[in-house]
Amino acid sequence: MTMLDDLTTSATWPAAYPQGYAVVDVETTGLARDDRIVSAAVYRLDARGEVEDHWYTLVNPERDPGPVWIHGLTDEVLAEAPLFRDVAGELAERLDGRVLVAHNAIFDWSMIAREYARAGRAAPTRQRLCTIALSKELGLPLPNHKLETLAAHFGVVQRRAHHALDDARVLAEAFRPSLHTAARDGVRLPLLECRPITEWSDAPARPRVGHQPAYRPTSWRPSRKRPACPYPNPGRYEPGGTLVQGMRVAFSGDTSVDRELLEDRAIEAGLHVATSVSRLTSLLVTNDPDSSTSKTVKAASFGTPVMDEAAFTQLLRDVAPARGAVPAPAAAPDAVRAAAPRSVAAPVPTSLPAPADG
Repeated sequence: MTMLDDLTTSATWPAAYPQGYAVVDVETTGLARDDRIVSAAVYRLDARGEVEDHWYTLVNPERDPGPVWIHGLTDEVLAEAPLFRDVAGELAERLDGRVLVAHNAIFDWSMIAREYARAGRAAPTRQRLCTIALSKELGLPLPNHKLETLAAHFGVVQRRAHHALDDARVLAEAFRPSLHTAARDGVRLPLLECRPITEWSDAPARPRVGHQPAYRPTSWRPSRKRPACPYPNPGRYEPGGTLVQGMRVAFSGDTSVDRELLEDRAIEAGLHVATSVSRLTSLLVTNDPDSSTSKTVKAASFGTPVMDEAAFTQLLRDVAPARGAVPAPAAAPDAVRAAAPRSVAAPVPTSLPAPADG
């Protein structure tokens, strides 16, 4: 029994903590909303973070595998792998009733949710926990928020980075002491709601063109062309008041609703979605106001009002009309685009092997 176990007995363990976790990692063809999963791994943990079992599968994306130099999965390796719809049931069994845990959880959850939407299903996950957010809550002295840095902090050895099974193992081993530290110190877990994606339409799959597409490591969310807001900016949001058409709204950090769907709803309500924070920004929406992102730092320096996602979505239901003349309706935002998918899965090992090198 470790020191942490001594300090987190059944008498001191927070009753409000979840009863089980699914530590997840997915490798993908890229970082955009129309990219696909090529492999997935899940470690199921009990309420105290102890490993119950693990599962791994390849997935045939039916398109260019993307950054092979990162995940190592070539066309040849993925050719006979199952489609996502063929493994959706197995993955759902491992997620059902558990909190999804991932490093930068919004990415893994969004990729999984989109795959289920393409398959005409919904993932059974209702909450997620980002280990980056948890490390911030715990105040861990990390120089950055890379998985390898978190692993090194807890003495976890990474065997092969960007292999879904090994990344999930590393995260599971680092999550357990994080969970026990949080329980010992009475820290609130940064849980967010997982809302299944239902607003989905497929675009034709990207043709294979014989070379790897550009990979954007700096951001998995591509910029989109949006219609210009037809309303003038009425100024800053007044706390306790209502949103007014034309207000400039910026978003920062992880959100429960898929970020692009949330932005689309804001645009449809007549708001201007800003990609950065300036003196003209009416409101910053973030679930982590104490983070040190460029947007939260600028919002603090400018005195920009800050609101969490739940309060914002509540106010979206009744946005006040723009003052003065009402212009002609703006064109609807671009429809959500997605690549037509095909996936694959691999047999589940009964014991944890070291990931293959090829």
